[in-house]
Amino acid sequence: MARVAFDEHAERYDGWFMRNPNVLASEVLLIKHFLTRPGQALSVGCGSGLFELLLKRDHGIVIATGIEPSQAMAEIARARGMEVTTAGAESIPFDDGSFDTVLMNGIPAYLDDLGAALAEARRVLRPGGRIVIGDVPASSSYGMLYRMAGMIGTWEDPSLRKVAPPHPYPVEFVRAANWRTTDEIVAALEHAGFSELEFAQTLTTHAKFSDDAVEEPTLGSTRGGYVAVSARVTA
Repeated sequence: MARVAFDEHAERYDGWFMRNPNVLASEVLLIKHFLTRPGQALSVGCGSGLFELLLKRDHGIVIATGIEPSQAMAEIARARGMEVTTAGAESIPFDDGSFDTVLMNGIPAYLDDLGAALAEARRVLRPGGRIVIGDVPASSSYGMLYRMAGMIGTWEDPSLRKVAPPHPYPVEFVRAANWRTTDEIVAALEHAGFSELEFAQTLTTHAKFSDDAVEEPTLGSTRGGYVAVSARVTA
């Protein structure tokens, strides 16, 4: 369902970020927080390559390799200069120990089997390698709004419009997601053999107001509408 949504509405993904530039900038800064020296890096579920483009252009962080199950999204990322293989996170087409860093930005909610995806990430990471995961927690203001919009099937419900952002995330992407809590992601990481977990967050205001200004990331995971978790491969 998720791949179909992104294949059919690929152009709307970047369009949403263009209408919410401060949200985009805040999320890029959050991912940057854990990518100071990524080494050989793989972006799993790289989408349109928008974040990778901005990380390189604005911060000198290069993530040139990606995998993406949506052909339409992968084509956009390739046009932006990434080397993208059309594949899913549960079956990464690279050899063991190929990478120093694996980035999973915004994809846990769209994975049928998070555990299998994390096991694959661990397999392709070198000893001491790092995984960085960014996503909307189910318990955040964004997560709760997205779950409501998904159940209703539209942002046009009068009650929902009162609390929704001016330019909400396309409902097609909302309905395709299974929003997870940060605790669920932590449990899956630990089960897959990751340790040394660190947390950072952004979009700490209500979703209705989070595009008002760019927000620097802060440590922690309990207040953010977007949360990043960094973890290392257990020796």
